Amino acid sequence: MNLNHKFIHPNFKLNGISFSYEALKEVAYCLIKEGLPHEKPIGSFLLDWVNEDEYLAVATSGSTGVPKIINLRKQHMVNSAMATGDFFGLEGGNTALLCLPVDFIAGKMMLVRAMALGLALDYVAPNSNPLESITKSYDFSAMIPLQLENSLQKLKQLKLLIVGGAKMSDALKVAVTNKICKVYETYGMTETITHVALKPVNHLEDSTNTNFTALPKVDFTTDARGCLVINAPNISDEEVVTNDLVALVSSTEFEWLGRYDAIINSGGVKLFPEKIEAKISKVVNINFFVAGISDTVLGQKLVLITEGNVDKAQLWNTLQNLDTLDKFEVPKEIYAVESFIKTANGKIQRAKTVALISK
Repeated sequence: MNLNHKFIHPNFKLNGISFSYEALKEVAYCLIKEGLPHEKPIGSFLLDWVNEDEYLAVATSGSTGVPKIINLRKQHMVNSAMATGDFFGLEGGNTALLCLPVDFIAGKMMLVRAMALGLALDYVAPNSNPLESITKSYDFSAMIPLQLENSLQKLKQLKLLIVGGAKMSDALKVAVTNKICKVYETYGMTETITHVALKPVNHLEDSTNTNFTALPKVDFTTDARGCLVINAPNISDEEVVTNDLVALVSSTEFEWLGRYDAIINSGGVKLFPEKIEAKISKVVNINFFVAGISDTVLGQKLVLITEGNVDKAQLWNTLQNLDTLDKFEVPKEIYAVESFIKTANGKIQRAKTVALISK
């Protein structure tokens, strides 16, 4: 069922108060004028939502390129919300917690889902430990990995959590294995109005399953590079061609392999940073990533970049003795930077961070 974007479910509540479509404009003005810093973006979004425009201007995160403004059809945003509701069986009267910044699409979509599905949505200031002062329990929420990492002790207060914005580390996946809350990793981007595919992290029937499954009315193909192509007419007028290398299992299921533009060609050998990082993260508990830097002999040299002070000698010894890495996957050098450069919503800007080591 495709609802008109002006439809507000009768069960929709915002911080315990019911609002009609017409009343949202007054709420928006109030939040913009008198609200706390994290409430003003909510007011701005609601004001944009109830204007006469069919499109909404949304900023991309800039994690894989220059941030830009794109226009999303409001109807497509509602369609995306309904698809998530169908996938998880969310319904009117369910409770939800908004703890993401509404400046970006993930936070905006929590509001759209609440309005379209009839969720009773509470919001808190978006910080790194969103459950710290929460005493209630909620049926549904969304977080970035850093928020989840800091919420493990109180995760029982959520029944269902979707995690996006960055890849979950293997250590974090292990940490939620026995939690009551069902945790799903998301795949998507601003252009696809957040996630178009989901992967269960815990409560798995098959613990070896690493595949993402499409939302309703979404299917996949690949292009000549082996990158994912998304066909989702309910949320995008055109196919979305990505730079994500995948192993396609079926038209609705894929395994994510890594970013095409992140492939490192070292002496003719193609290296996938994300796969190498997954192997290293099983034995190394620090903030790091691997990258390729220019090398006169190899073309690109694989290096590991850490954040903060680390024992390089110990780390080097660990890498040398890690039998899951083949000889080409062992970084040639280790660099340390004081802190990674990140986008406003916490994603590492790899290229800019790599540039720090050459200064």
